[in-house]
Amino acid sequence: MPMTIELGVAELAATRFAISALSETVACLQQLAGLDQNTVNLPWLRWAREELKRAPLDLSWTWPLLVNGRLGWPEFLVPAPQDAGDSLENDLDALRRTPEDRVRASLDRVFDERLPHAAAALALDPASGLRKIAEELREAHDRLVAPHWTRIRAALNADIGHRARQLAAGGTERLFADLHPDLRWHIDRVMLAGDRWRDRHRVVTRGPNGLVLMPVALGSPHALVKNNTSTQTTIRYPARGTGALWATGPRAATPAAVRLLGRTRAELLLALSSPATTTDLAHTLGVTPSAVSQHLRVLRDSGLVARERSGRSVLYLTTPLGERLL
Repeated sequence: MPMTIELGVAELAATRFAISALSETVACLQQLAGLDQNTVNLPWLRWAREELKRAPLDLSWTWPLLVNGRLGWPEFLVPAPQDAGDSLENDLDALRRTPEDRVRASLDRVFDERLPHAAAALALDPASGLRKIAEELREAHDRLVAPHWTRIRAALNADIGHRARQLAAGGTERLFADLHPDLRWHIDRVMLAGDRWRDRHRVVTRGPNGLVLMPVALGSPHALVKNNTSTQTTIRYPARGTGALWATGPRAATPAAVRLLGRTRAELLLALSSPATTTDLAHTLGVTPSAVSQHLRVLRDSGLVARERSGRSVLYLTTPLGERLL
């Protein structure tokens, strides 16, 4: 449905970005269920289905909440991270701490008080049910997200860096204009529109905690607002450049780029359409990490590649000049 989120000065001042490993886990399960599938994730989807054929997951508590024939799912499954995020354990702790009345209210919103068996069992004993859901989601993360988490986190951090530059260059209006085609900023509100939201209009007035903006790699191509999480209202949106995450090898460099840079450096520049570490690049290109480091030094000195730190890792990414060259 079309939605307007009103933001006063205090709410706007508290608006922030965060990364959520739990958000990626829930999103990937929805992709496996065929809900709002994003075509850029098809290589990951093929890999995940083969992984689950080898050893299926037990999602008897979680799956009925996500795949239920309804338009939504319970908001408490993805609480807004308390800080910049990316800690699965912190996310799961927040999920387990969801107040019982909020769990029941969220289930009623999704299922209109006609609760299926799994939801009814959760409503009867929320504390025990949330512990079981957290265990299922941890295993799903370890199996389906963790093998790719370094590269996913790099892409999410790069997206947030880009958004920060948009905010610095043009303020809130520029930020939301670039965040997703369905999102717009007008005076003191964020408006969510689009063809899939035509049935009716709803206004959401925010409290003092502002919004949490969360890029998602393994999720829907649509922007998703959750205004009844156990913490803050979240806007989850597809991160930039996620299609490059699942490339099995370097794309073909153009003849002009090869002549100018040499084949390895041209392919390296292409591979950095999605942020990566030296080790990731060495694996992708089939060369040694020391050779990658030498080429990166030349590309950095030429202004074609930049680097930034993500936790303990150093990530490299193509600069706007590098993108124009490509």
